[in-house]
Amino acid sequence: MPLDPIYLQLIIQGLAIGSIYGLVALGFVLIINTVNVVNFAQGEFLMLGSFIGLTLSVSFGAPFSLALLGTIVICGILGALFDRAIYRPMRNGDFATHLISTLAAALIMRNVAQHVWGPEVRSYYEPFDQRILSFDGLLVNPQHLLILGMTVALVALLYIFLFRTGTGRVMRATAQDRETARLIGVRVGNVGMITFAMSLAIGGMAGVLVAPLFLVDLNVGFLAGLKAFIATIIGGWGSIPGALAGGIIVGLVEVFATHYFTAAFKDPVAFAVLMIFLIFRPSGLFTERVGEKA
Repeated sequence: MPLDPIYLQLIIQGLAIGSIYGLVALGFVLIINTVNVVNFAQGEFLMLGSFIGLTLSVSFGAPFSLALLGTIVICGILGALFDRAIYRPMRNGDFATHLISTLAAALIMRNVAQHVWGPEVRSYYEPFDQRILSFDGLLVNPQHLLILGMTVALVALLYIFLFRTGTGRVMRATAQDRETARLIGVRVGNVGMITFAMSLAIGGMAGVLVAPLFLVDLNVGFLAGLKAFIATIIGGWGSIPGALAGGIIVGLVEVFATHYFTAAFKDPVAFAVLMIFLIFRPSGLFTERVGEKA
């Protein structure tokens, strides 16, 4: 019996939204694995990515593809600066120090964004001119397909980078044993800077990809970061495939909760799913051995 087109539409929408959460969660995981820090400012880079992409498109007239590429580059540079200015001065601190410093950085970025772009909610132009694809009764937003395609491409490139390049192997070695990597000559500080740059570039990319689907405002980073953190726990702490799987679960749960109930239920239902995992599978979907960490 064929699946009702409405359910296929909901699944595609849930996969797309979940991919955004998964991308932000992927940024969490890269930093957790390499420098053992939870960057609670990660969601704010999605917010900055949305505003930077909006500026490149509106103020400079860049097409969506160039705005996306420009945002990735700018957020990557900001990520390297984040490592130098926020993480590195406090790298020898304890968990509480890192927690407070990244939360403070999130507040600073939010206030800087409000000063630069103002508190108004803005709309991002639709790169596909609001066209909807129709396949035998199935209506699909092309932006959802773009998000899915970009996510698959990014994950493939990330795995090639981590497992097929020298820099990637150095990052994996640092993730497995930071002190041993330092003893054999790895410049751990540079590895951390590369990791922050990659992580925050991914967050910025997610911000541009999701901007046409929702309004661009200052609150989007906090909400996305919170859902990505939930996805990180559900998927398994420190697991790259787990981050994506957790994000997709959260996205699907939100979409179906909104469809069957109202939008007001999507956040409580996501937290309910988190509680279920914490009770019955606290280690998450994927539990990687130390030697397998990426």
